[in-house]
Amino acid sequence: MIPTAKLERLLDRFHAVEAELSSGVAGPSFVKLSKEHAELSPVVEAVRAYRDAQQQFEDTEALIADPATDSEMRALAEEERAELKATLDKLEHALKIQLLPKDAADNSSAILEIRAGTGGDEAALFGGDLLKMYQRYCQLQGWKTELMSLSESDLGGIKEAVIDVQGQGVYAKLKFESGVHRVQRVPVTEAGGRIHTSAATVAVLPEAEDVDIEINEKDLRIDVFRASGAGGQHVNKTESAVRITHIPTGIAVAQQTEKSQHKNKAQAMKLLKARLFEMERSRVDTARASERKSLVGSGDRSERIRTYNFPQGRVTDHRINLTLYKLDRIISGDDLGDVIDALVTEDQASRLAELESDEA
Repeated sequence: MIPTAKLERLLDRFHAVEAELSSGVAGPSFVKLSKEHAELSPVVEAVRAYRDAQQQFEDTEALIADPATDSEMRALAEEERAELKATLDKLEHALKIQLLPKDAADNSSAILEIRAGTGGDEAALFGGDLLKMYQRYCQLQGWKTELMSLSESDLGGIKEAVIDVQGQGVYAKLKFESGVHRVQRVPVTEAGGRIHTSAATVAVLPEAEDVDIEINEKDLRIDVFRASGAGGQHVNKTESAVRITHIPTGIAVAQQTEKSQHKNKAQAMKLLKARLFEMERSRVDTARASERKSLVGSGDRSERIRTYNFPQGRVTDHRINLTLYKLDRIISGDDLGDVIDALVTEDQASRLAELESDEA
């Protein structure tokens, strides 16, 4: 049973946020309150559905217990009670999931980085496969993607790619993709037909909003230079590429995808904010030494999380021992959701079990 006082506090806070938003608040306060309202809305809906079902169940129990209820009505009520109990249990579980402590960045958009690891040209080709997989998955989610930077290999793979993914709750799902992805297959460069193992690293950063992180202009060194690579004569004549260095941390980002120096600077600032935001989040997480490591991994980029085995047509996620024999559907992005949804479910189940053991 969920404590009534806890639900009342949640509803009171929701009504207070609605009242403040209606009062005409503006600026950063409006942004912060709107974000909180969006986060509370689904929880409040779950609370109301649970309470409605709870009331129906109690009314049915009262009807069965009433001596004045005739036998036929009591029989119908007892049948209904079983159905209502099942519904109530289901809604209670859903509400408990909603009440779990959330990562503050879960509703954020995200920046996804892919880098070829060990394996040379084959690792770069695998990196290209991962990029297409994520672009397709994001499209199916209704999210908007923008390629922020791309460094291609000679055989058409990618050495590095960075994409900006815009949408509601992007980070909540993509955060489980951070880590080392391993591929086992016969490379196109292999004449002897031998299976090789290569790897690519994926990092997912929550996109920082202006209210999340502030950057002092005095802490930045901004350099402009001529873009390199494909793009015709234009890239050789104008200094459109931008490199921004955050002096206190030494973090440097560069952008040269756009022809406009202004656009490249804006993209570089977005990436810099995301990296600084993630660095601060990591610092806070490390400080919480007593907090149990998540079942589905720490999000560490050095952690091997998944293997794509082409000869056997299988994908294995090592964190939750999940193996699916539909590699083609997953690597195309069409069924990547099956893996991500399983990770989300496992994460929720483990955190719920921990919460219930703490309350016991």
